[in-house]
Amino acid sequence: MDDLDRQNQAGWMPSEAARAMPIQSLDQPYRDATAPAQGTAKSRTVWWRAATFLPAIAATCALIAAFTDWFAMDGFSAFEGVVIALIAFTFFWIALSVSTSFLGVANLLWARPRIAHDGPVPAMKVALLIPVYNEDTADVFGNAAAMLQALDEQKHVHSFDLFILSDTRDPVIADQEERAFLALRAQMGLGSEVFYRRRIENVDRKVGNLADWIENWGGAYDAMLVLDADSLMAGEAIIGLTDALACDPSAGLIQSFPTLFGAQSVFGRVQQFSNRVYGAALAEGLAKWTDREGNYWGHNAIIRSAAFASCAGLPKVKNRKGNGRLILSHDFIEAGLLRRAGWSVRFLPRIGGSYEEVPATLIDYVLRDRRWCQGNLQHLGLLGSRGFHAVSRFHLISGAMGYLMSPAWFALLLVWALIGNGQETNAIRYFSGFDPQVSWPVMSTANSLAILAFMYGMLLAPKLMSAAAASRSGITMRDMGGLFQFLGSLIAEIMLSILYAPIMMVQQTIAVLRTAIGYQEKWNPQQRRGGTYSLGVMIKFHIVETIMGAAMIAGMTQGLVTLWLLPIAISLIGAVPLSALSGVNLGAKGWSGRQMGTPEHLNAPRIIRVAMAERQRFAAVLATPENGIAAE
Repeated sequence: MDDLDRQNQAGWMPSEAARAMPIQSLDQPYRDATAPAQGTAKSRTVWWRAATFLPAIAATCALIAAFTDWFAMDGFSAFEGVVIALIAFTFFWIALSVSTSFLGVANLLWARPRIAHDGPVPAMKVALLIPVYNEDTADVFGNAAAMLQALDEQKHVHSFDLFILSDTRDPVIADQEERAFLALRAQMGLGSEVFYRRRIENVDRKVGNLADWIENWGGAYDAMLVLDADSLMAGEAIIGLTDALACDPSAGLIQSFPTLFGAQSVFGRVQQFSNRVYGAALAEGLAKWTDREGNYWGHNAIIRSAAFASCAGLPKVKNRKGNGRLILSHDFIEAGLLRRAGWSVRFLPRIGGSYEEVPATLIDYVLRDRRWCQGNLQHLGLLGSRGFHAVSRFHLISGAMGYLMSPAWFALLLVWALIGNGQETNAIRYFSGFDPQVSWPVMSTANSLAILAFMYGMLLAPKLMSAAAASRSGITMRDMGGLFQFLGSLIAEIMLSILYAPIMMVQQTIAVLRTAIGYQEKWNPQQRRGGTYSLGVMIKFHIVETIMGAAMIAGMTQGLVTLWLLPIAISLIGAVPLSALSGVNLGAKGWSGRQMGTPEHLNAPRIIRVAMAERQRFAAVLATPENGIAAE
């Protein structure tokens, strides 16, 4: 039986229940007549926003005034104005991160827990949607089986069905998916139905995959909980999100805060530790000031099906050649469209038990980041869309700035490297005879040290604040391996982050340039367990950083580049060995296995343990001959 015959086999999908999903116009405002009235922002929300943005704005203005006064001692040039603008541009976003984390820490320390719901919870019929594209079949179905078991153990009033929505093109993987689907169905007697559909043509990627489900089967469901191929959610998390949506008729989308799990490599552990220890405070602050104008990250979120279908149909946007092009990083736009139509978009970071995995190596992370960069920069062209809420527009700007900051930092690094060692020995004067620093104040050792200390202080402030308040976010020292292990992991994460930051700055600058020249990133499956890269591949991938680092160190030996840039130069010239280090497996038992460990690793909750066991079981099932699988 070929793939298409199997796909159309009776019972693999439920009866069709169509739901219209009209394509939205970004040139005309839209209001969903079924959306409850939202009114104006609550007064306390206005105060939270003021408490977040005003300190960041004030600190940025103070920094601009200080640098303007410093540079204007002997006149003020246009070049100096550009330098100050770059400093202000990068500093504001750092200051905003600090103030958001401070707000989150304050809320964790002093806010009283509130009862989530009063009275009975209305029942909802919910579809758990897992879009896949050439993924590891055992992992996907192992996670699915664990989530269905977890739901069966919960007491609730809702009903859940699970859909595997495949866009897989590889026939071998497609065959594995179908075999795993039959195996999952054969074992399930847990009150939830399991369905599988593989599209003949993967039109519009994930956006088209979900739209196809909504238009053909979405009419039978009150809500859809959108998951990623590596998503895992505890039963409490799924029920918590569903209860929250059921009890808030104004909510169109409620986003959870996914915690990273499963990391075994050095780079994966850095991200996992950072997400677990620092993420809670930042998420708490973000939830506080965004309120009903939250954002959507594309997975681990529950969405009201009728609201999404009514107002989140994505149009194509024209590229430079005038051709229609898919909106990338579509989740941000979908959140903006929901809020534009009158539905609230909420972020509830205190609903625990929401998990996702992370790229294992530096190269894998960069490859994914390039796709995200292209999508986030595309949003700048959509800022003029009619009817978007101001906070929704800010989310679009913030996503783009997360990438545009790297070229700004890169430019400041070049300025400091070329003219930051005094009038007599700066690199530009040495090679050209022209001294752009002739009217500048002297960049003394004290000035360089002060700038470096201030920069690292601002970058470390959110980490240290969040680590100090870790216990208030549900982390116990026992689950972190004890106090000394926690402090050691904290120091290791900070040091490794400092080492990898300059490399990421260069790579994100490259990503921005690739987008600017119109390079189209390919839709490739993610290497969720990390790719294996040869020395030659790593040298080619990191050649720009390596050359930059070598040039900076050469300049230091000639006295042309300030020695205060030595930590950055070491990171850049060491990009290849650091990239190799990023993939080193820490997962072995003993000392290495505990480094930068989190509760999800050192004391894994039940849902993760069950998922790991189910993954192994499905891997064993798929390794057996096809006639060894029970079929319907």
